[in-house]
Amino acid sequence: MEMSSGNPEFPVLSKDGDVMIGGAFSIHSKITQPSVFFTERPTAYKCTSINLREFRFAQTMIFAIEEINKKKDLLPNISIGYRIYDNCASTLSSMRAVMALMNGDELTLGNSCSGQSAVHAIIGESESSSTIVLSRTAGPFQIPVISHSATCECLSNRKEYPSFFRTIVSDLYQSQALAQLVKRFGWNWVGTVNSDNDYGNNGMAIFLSAAQEEGVCVEYTEKFDRAEPEKLLKVIEVIKKSTAQVIVGFLSHVEMNNLLEQLSLHNITGRQFIGVEAWITADSLVTPTSFSVLGGALGFAVQKANISGLEDFLVRDFWETEFLSNETNTERVLKTCKENPDLVQLKGHNYDLEKLRYPTNIYKAIYAVAHSLHSILKCSEGQGCNKALEVKPWEVVEALKHVNFTIKNGERVWFDHTGAALNRYELVNWQRGSDGSVQFKPVGYYDASLPSDQRFTLNTEAIIWPGGGKELPVSVCSESCHPGTHKVLQKGKHVCCFDCIPCPVGEFSNTTDSNDCKKCPEAFWSNQNRDACVPKNIEFLSFTEVMGKILVIFTMFGLLLTLIAATLFLINKDTPLVKANNSELSFLLLFSLSLCFLCSLTFIGKPTEWSCMLRHTAFGITFVLCISCILGKTIVVLMAFKATLPGSNVMKWFGPAQQRLTVLFFTFIQVIICILWLTINPPFPYKNMKYYMEKIILECALGSPVGFWAVLGYIGLLALLCFVLAFLARKLPDSFNEAKHITFSMLIFCAVWLTFIPAYVSSPGKFTVAVEIFAILASSYGILFCIFAPKCFFLVLKPELNTKKHLLGKTQA
Repeated sequence: MEMSSGNPEFPVLSKDGDVMIGGAFSIHSKITQPSVFFTERPTAYKCTSINLREFRFAQTMIFAIEEINKKKDLLPNISIGYRIYDNCASTLSSMRAVMALMNGDELTLGNSCSGQSAVHAIIGESESSSTIVLSRTAGPFQIPVISHSATCECLSNRKEYPSFFRTIVSDLYQSQALAQLVKRFGWNWVGTVNSDNDYGNNGMAIFLSAAQEEGVCVEYTEKFDRAEPEKLLKVIEVIKKSTAQVIVGFLSHVEMNNLLEQLSLHNITGRQFIGVEAWITADSLVTPTSFSVLGGALGFAVQKANISGLEDFLVRDFWETEFLSNETNTERVLKTCKENPDLVQLKGHNYDLEKLRYPTNIYKAIYAVAHSLHSILKCSEGQGCNKALEVKPWEVVEALKHVNFTIKNGERVWFDHTGAALNRYELVNWQRGSDGSVQFKPVGYYDASLPSDQRFTLNTEAIIWPGGGKELPVSVCSESCHPGTHKVLQKGKHVCCFDCIPCPVGEFSNTTDSNDCKKCPEAFWSNQNRDACVPKNIEFLSFTEVMGKILVIFTMFGLLLTLIAATLFLINKDTPLVKANNSELSFLLLFSLSLCFLCSLTFIGKPTEWSCMLRHTAFGITFVLCISCILGKTIVVLMAFKATLPGSNVMKWFGPAQQRLTVLFFTFIQVIICILWLTINPPFPYKNMKYYMEKIILECALGSPVGFWAVLGYIGLLALLCFVLAFLARKLPDSFNEAKHITFSMLIFCAVWLTFIPAYVSSPGKFTVAVEIFAILASSYGILFCIFAPKCFFLVLKPELNTKKHLLGKTQA
């Protein structure tokens, strides 16, 4: 291979050897393109702005080669030479460098081509885009390219880059780690800026995909190239207007340097930067004004590893070896110094070597090539290497796939199926040292070789945030929705922009940023804050509440009046008035009224299985007993009138015995109905959750509605019969208008229970029970007052009328 036209490209640093290793680094970071007029040969491009970090990389490569050349156990009788080129951070220059590495720098005549490249392997480059140029060009010739810092995931494609290797982990892991880091601190609203090249575009694409999976929203995604200042100004305007306080910068160190200059110029400070290995520890970014912008920045960096002897070589030995003239290399040194005057200015530069992280990767790459050559040349410590063997580049590629060795600091080196070496990133934080210097303090690490759930280790306490504080920055589109609320997305905006709406009653959310509210279980209800479910309040008519107390008072008052009436009748049992009103039925009626008043108490209190059965049966039987007594008294009135007629013998057929049997017969029928009801489908306590959503009504379910309405219907039938008979006898000349009093009592009784039915059906909860008790008390009071109040009036206030003469006189009248 030879260059067909143009001047040969010379390396910056070189040394001959039995085997040659090429190197390509951005020793200068800026390139000036020549003017093209197409009338004359363009002048050579000019490289400016020396990059100390990249120069250290070239020094490290020479250090590793010199160290191997001194070894007796690795390539014992083989010397390694090197050819190091400067690509000036330009893909154009990278192409010139790789062509020079493959062809050499000597002009030859004729068309002959040996087919053998000038180097057996190439170390470089630092940036992914330049490395892609290098790999694509060298790939067809199967020349291995080993990069120390090109992390683009695109280079993992073995079909496109079959001879590419790297001693650094792929951006696939770094991009995913960035998304996890952002999520870890609760930043779901971020902006992103990336270099408009293979490195930035591929890395950002992986980050955006991982961020979406983690639920992180990206407010803006901007990119620019180092040669596009107008795009950079647009990026600055976007950052100014944005609300995201966190910026993920997937940038090469050159683009980051350009961005930093503009951010400082526009005084944009206080943003939380999240960086990548390409710039987070770049010394070129450390300027007097940079900390105001990048202070508190977090990012992943290549882990530091000390290599003994490297520091001395970088500071002193390199200059003594390469640039101090002696008799044998005076001409070469003078030529090198003349071509690279700015390199000589770095002599004696006492730089803080603690910030160097990539030299280890270069060291590994050189040793990987050496071990590959060692196996190809069949070297042994006693017999040396077979120099007669011609090393083919593709043999080096195959040998690199199987290398597995340990460098002197104890770290093992091998390449996976994508050609990458697995190692871990260090999470560093930009902090001020006690002396005011910028320090890249480790605050965690990300190990790609561990299982996915164990890769991240973080020491949050050690982080200093922008502004020098310990308070975690907040970067969200909308504040988190607290438990008790749920998110409602804002129309036309990102999913991270939402409104917090309180959960409806009966629903809850017990997590932050809940997407919806969950319904409480049937027996539970949401609390006031809507962040938990509490058992529903159980409602029933209790003795302790006001309504229960009032009903108990009316019950006891009715019972007291009944007892007073019974006492008056008992005291005056031998008087004509009591005898004339059938004292036996009167006492039985008073007894049944007492039971009616008392049965209302069974409706108050917590319903239980026994109380539910008792309240309905007691109500049914006592009222039938009461109505039966009244019916008996009504029949007695009718029979008494018939008995006064001449020749009538009716009263002997309805004497005291028949009256008792009548009461027992009617009551027995109700007892039978109640027994059937309790046997077939009795009432039972039931938690009604349908009427009220927020509380449970503990009530007595009827069990069989037929049984309930049969009991109530039978009472109504007897009451109606009694009312009809009393109405027919209302004008009979009985003593003290007994028939009229019974008529009024039955009229009140029927009216109360007719109004009870719709009120009972429509009343909610405990008011249903209250209505039923009210009906019981109202009808009981009606019977008591209508039938017994007039008699008690005469017994107490008009005792002179309680005579047989008066009774007979009234009857005759």
